[in-house]
Amino acid sequence: MKASFDATGDVIAITGGANGIGRALALACAKIGARVVVCDVNDEALASLQTEAPSIAVRRLDVSDRAAVTACFTEIAQSIGPIDGLVCAAAIQPRTLIHEMDPAEWQRVIGINLNGVMWCYQAVIGSMIARRKGSIIAFSSGLAHQGWTKASAYAATKGALIAWAKSAAKEVAEHRVRINLIAPGVIDTPQYRAANAGADHASWKTSTGVGSPQDVIGPLMFLLSDAATMTASLISRDMAYTRDED
Repeated sequence: MKASFDATGDVIAITGGANGIGRALALACAKIGARVVVCDVNDEALASLQTEAPSIAVRRLDVSDRAAVTACFTEIAQSIGPIDGLVCAAAIQPRTLIHEMDPAEWQRVIGINLNGVMWCYQAVIGSMIARRKGSIIAFSSGLAHQGWTKASAYAATKGALIAWAKSAAKEVAEHRVRINLIAPGVIDTPQYRAANAGADHASWKTSTGVGSPQDVIGPLMFLLSDAATMTASLISRDMAYTRDED
């Protein structure tokens, strides 16, 4: 069975969408008719994305800044349209031993990975409830369950997001707004490479395998689409072949 999706007219906002999985999803959604807005702090990557796909709108946004998030999504709704799908892909993954971690680093990871999802949710949920439609996707990780050396802050935020998203989903299910999570598995992105150089990369490659951003597009499009009659759910890609091997 071959899957196909049609996003004609839908407004899809992707935070952290200038690189990695978010970028691949932005390009894929634009190709099937969506009006895509990518929000990121990486100016160079945003410029590169817009050169590659001029139809994609870009906004510079630090998701840890609640006031900036509110202003950004208000402007998007006014200039492009109310958001139908929100994909919260912005995250950082520093590698530091717990007993050596500076409090500022801990707070920064929480600010982007956890608070950032909360602020984005608050900025769009009112419109989704009013229109009785919308899909929100947050990213978890296998590390939420198993932990990893020097990745405590990242793993903690990804675990917290599971409880947060399931709770939020139950609050708005009656309004036909869906909130789900995806744990995409080990994917070769700039963030992954920065965090998993050397021995870690070799370990992942020989155990779970290292996929490409394209491997995650199908599950994400499914969750964004009306085919996903589900909420408060986690799709976990623990181990799977890569599409490159087809």
